[in-house]
Amino acid sequence: MTTIKEETPVDTFIPQQVDVLLVGLGPVGAAAANLLGRHGVRTLAIDKAKEIYTAPRAIVLDNEALRILQMAGLEDGAFATLAVPKVEMHSPLFGNYARAYTAGHVDCHPRLVTFFQPELERVLRERLARHACVDTALGVELTGFEEHAGGVRATLLLEDGRTQQVEARYLVGADGAHSRVRRLAGIAFDGKTFSQDWLVVDAVDVPVPIDHVEFICDPRRPSPHMAAPGNRQRWEFMLHPGETHEQMERPEQIRRLLAPWCDADRATIERTAVYRFHARIVDRFSAGRVFLAGDAAHITPPFVGQGLVAGLRDVANLCWKLAWVVQDRAAPAILDSYDAERRPHAKSIIQMALWMGRLVMPRNRLAAFGVHGLMALLQAIPFTRSYFQDLKFTPPNRFRRGLFRPGRGGSRLVRGAPLPQGLVRRSVDTPCVPSDDVFGQALALVGFGCDPALQLSPGLSAQWEAAGGRILHLRHRGQPGDVARSWEDMTDALVPDAAPVGWVAVLRPDRTVMHDGPLDQLDRLVSEALTLLGGPDPAARPAAARAEAGPQLAA
Repeated sequence: MTTIKEETPVDTFIPQQVDVLLVGLGPVGAAAANLLGRHGVRTLAIDKAKEIYTAPRAIVLDNEALRILQMAGLEDGAFATLAVPKVEMHSPLFGNYARAYTAGHVDCHPRLVTFFQPELERVLRERLARHACVDTALGVELTGFEEHAGGVRATLLLEDGRTQQVEARYLVGADGAHSRVRRLAGIAFDGKTFSQDWLVVDAVDVPVPIDHVEFICDPRRPSPHMAAPGNRQRWEFMLHPGETHEQMERPEQIRRLLAPWCDADRATIERTAVYRFHARIVDRFSAGRVFLAGDAAHITPPFVGQGLVAGLRDVANLCWKLAWVVQDRAAPAILDSYDAERRPHAKSIIQMALWMGRLVMPRNRLAAFGVHGLMALLQAIPFTRSYFQDLKFTPPNRFRRGLFRPGRGGSRLVRGAPLPQGLVRRSVDTPCVPSDDVFGQALALVGFGCDPALQLSPGLSAQWEAAGGRILHLRHRGQPGDVARSWEDMTDALVPDAAPVGWVAVLRPDRTVMHDGPLDQLDRLVSEALTLLGGPDPAARPAAARAEAGPQLAA
C-alpha cells in the first residue's frame, strides 16, 4: 500500500489483477478511490501526473458535495472551508439586482463553501493509506484496453518506459476533459465551447476582505469575485477579443484589473491561469465494462459552482454499485442505472449554468439592460424573489428512473431522492453524530420510531444480511427505547420530519431512498428491494462471502 504525498515521489506497484482500474486521481478520482476503498473493493488508481495540479480550478462546494466527501471518509474540518453567506449579482445599471442567501446548514453541512482544491486533493490522496485494498501508481498512463467476457485487459505505460498489463473487472475513467478512457471507449462528447477566454486570479492577504460571492455583471468585462480560505480571494475576468494570455497575466495588467477592489501591490498574487469554458456531456456514461465520471463525462460552465459537485455525485452513485457487483451482492444489471440516474441530472445542471452565464456575461449594454432589468423587476415580486434567493432554481438531485421502486409510499420520503441527514445519539450520555456515519457503507433498512429487526421474517433477514444490509431503529426525540439497538434523532430531520413513526425505508449506500412503506408491509418492502438488486440466493454463496456481507444490525 502506497501513500501519496504531493511533494514525495512514490514507489510504483502494479497488481496484475484488480476489481476496478481507476484512471485519474484528481479530486473526483481520489474521492472514488476512497469510496471504493471504504467498500473493500480491490482497486488500482493511476494518474499520469506525479504531482497534484496546483493551477486555480474548482473553488465552490455545496452541502451535497460535503456530504459525499463525508461518505468518502472526510470528517468535518479535514480540509479548510469558508462558509458563504450570500451570492450577489451586481449590474452597473441596476445595482445589486439579485441575490441568493446561502447561510445555514442542510444535512449537517453548510449550504455553500469555498475551498482550496490542492488541499482537498492532498487530503483525499493521503486518506487512501487507510485502505489496504487500494493501490496507487503515479506517473503511469493508460495506453489502451481490450474488453472481454470477464473484464478489461488494460495496457499501462510506466514511468521508466516499460509497459504492463492489468486485468480488471471494470474500468472507471475519471481522467478529465481530455479523457483517454472516453476516447478509447468511443463515447461521443458533444456540447458548446464559449468563445471567450477567462483569466482567473487567486490572491492572498488582500487588504480589503470580503466574506461572500459577487458577480459584477458588467458587459464591458464581467468579473466574478469571491472569498476563500487562507485569507484568499479569487477574481475571474472575461478577456476581450485580441487580448492574449501573456498580456493578461502580466503583473501590471493584473494590478490594473484588481484596482477597483484593492491595491494589488499590497496583496500576493498566488496563482493565475486562463481558461476557456465549456458545456459538454457524453451521450452515455458507460460502455460495457467502462464507466466515466467527472469532467470525463460532463463539463459544466463555472457560473453556478457545480462542476466538481457533479463529479462527486457521479462517484457516489457509481462506486457502491461496483462494490455490490464485484462482491456478488447484486447483479451486474444494476450498473445500467448509473447512466439512467446521473446523465439527466448532469444535463440539467449544465443547462442551469448556461442560463446563469447569460446573466453574468450579457453580450452588450442593450442585452444587459433587458436581462438585468427583468431580474431587478422580478426581485420586487415576493414569489419570484424567494425563487432565486432560496436557490429553488437549482435542479434537485432526484431520479426520474433508476434503481429504486417507482411510486410514492405515502410519507414525505421521495423514492429516488436522498434521505435527509440529521444528528443522532445513543443516549443522553453519548455525543451526537451525523446519521450517515451511523448508516455506514451498507444498505440500510431503517425504522422510523420502530424496530424492523423485531418484525422481519428470518428468511428475509438472512437474505438482507447476505445483500450487505443492516437494520437501524431511529427514535424520535424523547422516545424511550433500547439504547444498545437504536438511535435518538436530535434534530427531527428524520423522525418525524422525513417519515412518521411506524414507517420503514430501504436506503442505498449513497443514501438514496430505494423503497419505503408502513411497518406492517415490511416483508414485502424488503423482498421487492432485494429483487431490484437481483443478487444470488444467499444459501448458494460460500460461507466466507456471507461472512463478509456486513452486519445486519447497527452496533
